[in-house]
Amino acid sequence: MTTGQPPATEPQTTPADDEQLPSMAEQMAEQLGGWRGLVESSIPVVVFVLANVLGELRPAVIASIGVAVLIAVARLVQRRPVRHAVNGLFGVAIGAAIAWRTGDERDFYLPGILYGIGYGIVLLLSAAIRQPLVGWIWSVLVAKGRSEWRDNPRLVRTFTQLTVLWGVVWLAKVGVQAGLYLAHQDTALGVARLALGYPPYALLLLITVWTVRRVTREPATPPLSAP
Repeated sequence: MTTGQPPATEPQTTPADDEQLPSMAEQMAEQLGGWRGLVESSIPVVVFVLANVLGELRPAVIASIGVAVLIAVARLVQRRPVRHAVNGLFGVAIGAAIAWRTGDERDFYLPGILYGIGYGIVLLLSAAIRQPLVGWIWSVLVAKGRSEWRDNPRLVRTFTQLTVLWGVVWLAKVGVQAGLYLAHQDTALGVARLALGYPPYALLLLITVWTVRRVTREPATPPLSAP
């Protein structure tokens, strides 16, 4: 054995758990579809509200569906992601079909109200049984399918609190829309649909991403050494 030579250093490996999460901006952009996704998802509803105020229900329905289809086709032609456009088209189509059938313009917003009520209840129920939905959504969309947070009591508590926050905000905003729906305040309902759509969603996403990243980056408290 030779002496005087430094021992060979072994290559360092980076465990999969140490993979860098996408930045906060990247995660927000992915979930919201970027500024273009925000604008495009709102255009069909804006068109419906304006066309309905200026004209009649059925032309407004046709205009909103036509705009939603054009947005989806434009994304396909440009080879851009169409997930947000398809989701928007699907939601607009259901509301438009109901409003067309009943002849009542407020029914255009009914599917969104019912969906919001159901989503808020599911969120709160998942938190109550200690299976927070926000945590599972985080696993799918951000953590590449990993669910190690289930083994971390602090993360379970964090995701439970975030899930309750999402559920309360969701039920509050849909409650405002339901009140306007029952009061037959059609134009105000359209404005509320726009105002209470993406802004609260974006704020909840920001709070969620910031909170989870802060908790995961904080080092665990070291055990106290024996005297």
